[in-house]
Amino acid sequence: MPAHGRGTGIDRKALWVVSELGLPTIVKTCVSCRSTRHRPTGKIRVNANHKLLDVWLLICCDLCGRTSKIPVHERINVRALDNERLLMFENNDPAIVRQLTMDATLARKAAYQLDWTGTWRLDTDIPFYDLRREDAAPLEVIIRFELPAPIRVEKLLTAGFGLSRPAVRGMVDSGRIRLPLPIDARAREDLTFLVVTAPPLSPGQA
Repeated sequence: MPAHGRGTGIDRKALWVVSELGLPTIVKTCVSCRSTRHRPTGKIRVNANHKLLDVWLLICCDLCGRTSKIPVHERINVRALDNERLLMFENNDPAIVRQLTMDATLARKAAYQLDWTGTWRLDTDIPFYDLRREDAAPLEVIIRFELPAPIRVEKLLTAGFGLSRPAVRGMVDSGRIRLPLPIDARAREDLTFLVVTAPPLSPGQA
């Protein structure tokens, strides 16, 4: 994508990383104390009934400690599971526990929510970049996600550049910041955007 709408060169590149600080909280009502905050226990239960398997992620209530089960697979044929994945279930592999805890699809299927508060921080390799300068060198910013936390694009921009929301929105509206998705959208996967020296030319100006 051209930086100015008139050329192809990008003078500077930067990497921002959404770094993982912890796993999201599982928001699900406890049947004992009615609290809604749960954490994974680090264990997975696998029950076999002949060739059929039930697999559950075990979670515990933050308040009373009661253990609950989240169904991962129910009455699934053992041949339908990859052997390596089945071994990970049986051995309480931390990687599979982490994956299941962050799985938004599993959360929707089992009717609970994930609270990502406090699970991430944004690390940047730009000590200073003055967006207020009209002649600042074009910049390409790559954002990498270590975890699939849904974060508003606007929040990433304000945190990364240290600017206010109105300032960031003004630069997006003027074309200084060129995004691959709306500023109000929530991103959870890697993305790249551009900062250009001047708004791109309109068709009538080209």
